[in-house]
Amino acid sequence: MNLLKICYKELKEIFADFGIVIFVVILPLAYPLLYAWLYNGEVVREVPVVVVDESQTALSRDFIRRCDASPDMKVVSHAMNMDHAKKYLENTEAYGIIRIPREFSDDINNGDKQAVVGAYAEMSSMMNYKALLMTVSMVAQQMNKEIKVSKMGSSTSREAQILQAPVTYETHAMFNPQSGYASFLIPPVLMLIIQQSLMLGIGMHMGRTREQTGGICIPNNALYSNAVEIFFGKALAYFLIYLVAAVYMFAVVTRLFDLPQMSTFWTYLGWMIPYLIACIAYSIVCSAFVYRREDCIMLFVFLSVPLIFLSGVSWPLPMMSNGWVMFSYLFPSTFGIHAYVMTNTMGSSLEDISFYHHGLIIQAAVYTVLALAYYTIQLHRKRKKLKLES
Repeated sequence: MNLLKICYKELKEIFADFGIVIFVVILPLAYPLLYAWLYNGEVVREVPVVVVDESQTALSRDFIRRCDASPDMKVVSHAMNMDHAKKYLENTEAYGIIRIPREFSDDINNGDKQAVVGAYAEMSSMMNYKALLMTVSMVAQQMNKEIKVSKMGSSTSREAQILQAPVTYETHAMFNPQSGYASFLIPPVLMLIIQQSLMLGIGMHMGRTREQTGGICIPNNALYSNAVEIFFGKALAYFLIYLVAAVYMFAVVTRLFDLPQMSTFWTYLGWMIPYLIACIAYSIVCSAFVYRREDCIMLFVFLSVPLIFLSGVSWPLPMMSNGWVMFSYLFPSTFGIHAYVMTNTMGSSLEDISFYHHGLIIQAAVYTVLALAYYTIQLHRKRKKLKLES
């Protein structure tokens, strides 16, 4: 059967080209481990900061002591002024500055003005910024409560407790209890790796074929004579490789790094199979714009960050305009990311993610039709070229 022969030939060509092997084998295997290892700490602790204490009072020292006692911040030095403190940031000895102004204690004691504490963070890392901002905010809130109680006066500790917090609240971080960065970031990245590596691998393969045939993406081989057999033969080759990669991500990466895993294996395969088919067909359609091996790198690599934002995971989906939301539906990664997060992180069933599941099936069908149409046109061009040459 020609389809299986084409699949076998494609597999041989893939593993004979080290450049393609990097994208379709090494990248899906190595990148998940690299990302998960880098963010395995989940949260940032003991972020080094420098303090500029212009007040030099008991209240200012108490504020600094509380910040230093928190798990997320570590005071590494005291600077004489802001210019001196900035030197620590320039030398990467600290990642933030806390400035307590001279009038800090006077404003609190007099009660006629609000005291202000300055928190400055260099923005090379959002995690460091978050640790600094949250720590200073929590310390300020606690001191606000204590100062309020001391000024109002109370006869018992219970009254003081009620005055501090008339309304109490409890917070529970669902599906990511530790509020960890890895549990938030790695699931969408895993799905994006599948799509982007497929685009790079198929694009490089297509570019190489065009270079060999003078611009046509179909090899000069008698096997490649039917558009349906060409598409499904090529697709089957990549599907077999990426099915292994998908199982590896589910069974190895998530367990190795203790990432959330609330999905069953069969639920995972239920939406992963149409996701792989959609990604393969989509990549074949996109590779129509690749005329040289190197073109795919320039065309596809830059899409990774925008696709994370468009997926609605990094940037809230309700904050996106309808136009951008509809545009995001062109990419399999949008549906695949949501399907993975909802099933594996939140424990949803296939029925719960029916919108994304059906979206992947529709994408797989539409991009398959487009890919078949593209190969039909390419076959026509190939026959016309051969006829002219003969």
